[in-house]
Amino acid sequence: MSKGRIFSGVQPSGRLTLGNYLGAIRNFVRLQDDYECIYCVVDMHAITVWQDPAELRHTTREVAAAYLASGIDPAKSIIFNQSQVGAHAELAWIFNCVARMGWLNRMTQFKEKAGKNRENAAVGLFVYPNLMAADILVYKATHVPVGEDQKQHLELCRDIAQKFNHDYGQEFFPVTEPLIFGAATRVMSLRDGTSKMSKSDPSDNSRINITDDSDTIARKIRKAKTDPEPLPETVKDLEGRPEADNLLGIWAALSDITKEEAVAAFAGGQFSGFKQELADLAVARMAPIADEMRHLMDAPDHVDSVLADGAARADAIARPILDEVKDMVGFLRG
Repeated sequence: MSKGRIFSGVQPSGRLTLGNYLGAIRNFVRLQDDYECIYCVVDMHAITVWQDPAELRHTTREVAAAYLASGIDPAKSIIFNQSQVGAHAELAWIFNCVARMGWLNRMTQFKEKAGKNRENAAVGLFVYPNLMAADILVYKATHVPVGEDQKQHLELCRDIAQKFNHDYGQEFFPVTEPLIFGAATRVMSLRDGTSKMSKSDPSDNSRINITDDSDTIARKIRKAKTDPEPLPETVKDLEGRPEADNLLGIWAALSDITKEEAVAAFAGGQFSGFKQELADLAVARMAPIADEMRHLMDAPDHVDSVLADGAARADAIARPILDEVKDMVGFLRG
């Protein structure tokens, strides 16, 4: 019996990293046995900043390949790219008319992404959270797995659902609940333990890409920044040691253990020996996914057929919900 319906997505902008895998995609795989899962490649969100069209097509397939290679089963879950289901854009416009400027002005992620030149940012970047709300609510999703950086957007989605329900006098949309996973989901840069591992960082050595081969993974971990002290004896001793904290967090996540257990396993040891063990573990976990992704990227017709089938199944859920919304709003339909 399903516990509810999940919607989540990953942007096809830049190369996916170990952070994307541990923070999102691995959890997607684990949820598909207990929930009805809809997993999207959010290509419409990607174009809120300029994307090269050929590169966008490539990275859209790459995210889909990462879903499949990581173990998301297209027979159990729906996998598709957002732009193939027009209901997302249609509901987003309605939500543009429900959400309030003040709500969007409070979104910290817009301020971070737009930077100092806010006047030159795309309108789409500003109203991005309304599209995210449409992504979720066009399926009446009951749960969304979110990282800390997306919690504010989910709160806005809940506000939009509640305001729509109030405006039209019906409890139509669910107030979607977040699913927030354990502490070891925020993976930081290998060059700077105070910055999040990012696919947009200019240094490729700052991250492990999901597509990296075994030698590259091992080399990046051996070169990862550390500090001169031995590994800590307790989790409290990690305070003020962001690089040690990050590497032990990665070990814990890849091993499916707590950070406390990871610290205990290597307490007082030297970084050189720990990093070799971490490299071996990362290669064992990640290299098979990279190999399978390469096979899938060599067969784009298969990936495209998975996305097209998923889009048809997603549309079959979304279209009746959108039609009800149009009736409630007062749109004439043929």
